[in-house]
Amino acid sequence: MRSLLLILGLVWTLPAADEKCAVCHTKQVRGYYGHAGKPGSAMASALYTAGEAEILHKNPKLDYTLGRFTYSIDRKGGESVYTVSDGKDKFSLALRYAFGHGAAGQTYLYQLEGRWFESRLSYYKETGRLDLTMGVPPGEPPNLKEAAGREMTPKDVAACFACHTTDSLSKGLVDFSELRAGIGCTNCHMQSAGHLKSMAPMKSLKTLTAEEQSEACGRCHRTWADIAANGPRGINNVRFQPYRLANSKCYDSEDRRIGCASCHDVHEPLEKNLAAYDDKCAACHAAGSKVAAKLCPKGKTDCASCHMPRFEMPGSHHQFTDHMIRIVRKNETYPN
Repeated sequence: MRSLLLILGLVWTLPAADEKCAVCHTKQVRGYYGHAGKPGSAMASALYTAGEAEILHKNPKLDYTLGRFTYSIDRKGGESVYTVSDGKDKFSLALRYAFGHGAAGQTYLYQLEGRWFESRLSYYKETGRLDLTMGVPPGEPPNLKEAAGREMTPKDVAACFACHTTDSLSKGLVDFSELRAGIGCTNCHMQSAGHLKSMAPMKSLKTLTAEEQSEACGRCHRTWADIAANGPRGINNVRFQPYRLANSKCYDSEDRRIGCASCHDVHEPLEKNLAAYDDKCAACHAAGSKVAAKLCPKGKTDCASCHMPRFEMPGSHHQFTDHMIRIVRKNETYPN
């Protein structure tokens, strides 16, 4: 498929399964993986091996201090070595995986004695440095092992890799021999095997109802039911878009105009120009529509800047767009 990849002008080598998709769906694959110097979707690079992580390449020396513990991530011979010291003893090994494209930050995994651990520290883009991984208890850890990171359960490992890799699970466990970093076509297009075999039609996300779209995207971004049953509560749920969207007064589970795909094209990088979303709002809030009487009296452009405010989760060093669409009142508390 090398000639095909050259024609597409892709930045990255495609997974074999996605090369087949690119034969017919060239535009979508080019947009998703990036081409001609243009970035692709963050979903395509949801995970890197630590050796390939661009953030670690650009930051060959990272340091942090927490009480009596000192931390460093050093680039050495193609590896990123994670070192933690309490001044007497030292813990040092190579990081294995980097989770996250890096738009907000990146968290690292290492393996010790056959078990997986999440690093106590993550890299945050907006500060350009290491800080505590979100969810880590504050304060000084009791010992060197806990200072280094959190041991993950097999369920934790499966959940993390399922949403950051492609087709990596076998009977609920991660098959590292078959692991494909990043989210490929088959993660979302689960009917693709039959489609490739016999050209059987597949459902487009845009044809699903708002609720069906939320359920599909919520497999990784958390569904309304996930958060309602298990939390988190308060501002910590701002990054779970399907839950926040379903709490909007204008949400209609049957109306695809309020679904994820009506605003976001997953085959392209995230659109950050808020004015680009105005026509999406106008699809419902326009003269002659059933909600025309609810047109905003204050502004006609950049609707999302007011009606979808941004909030910083504690410790995230990043502001997340709140997908609970609403009229925001001055000094109101965060609506859970």
